[in-house]
Amino acid sequence: MSYMLLIVEPVGQRATRNEAEGREAYAQMQRFGEALATEGKLQAVESLASTAGAVRVSRAPGQPAFRDGPFAEAKEMIGGFFLLQNVDRDEAIAWAQRCPAAQWAAVEVRALAPCFEDGLT
Repeated sequence: MSYMLLIVEPVGQRATRNEAEGREAYAQMQRFGEALATEGKLQAVESLASTAGAVRVSRAPGQPAFRDGPFAEAKEMIGGFFLLQNVDRDEAIAWAQRCPAAQWAAVEVRALAPCFEDGLT
């Protein structure tokens, strides 16, 4: 089964680090990704830019609506993800515990699944 580890970090947290701290945090995350790859568990990994350049798109009946970031109501943002393959829930949780981001953010473990399937919500 496939699981995604979502890095849920406080908005603005990255700006609190100096350059050396930021580079070290990034290096730790790269090493974590390399460990996943070495074990044959990594399907994809990406870091995401802050919400400052993001846009939210929705469509009420008839007209699309766009809202540029940063989003004032947001206290957290998805900072990146690791997509794991060939793991079960317990193994995904074990990897999440090893993720360096767990020191400064939450690591949310989510199974990949259809949006709707009998018995699932």
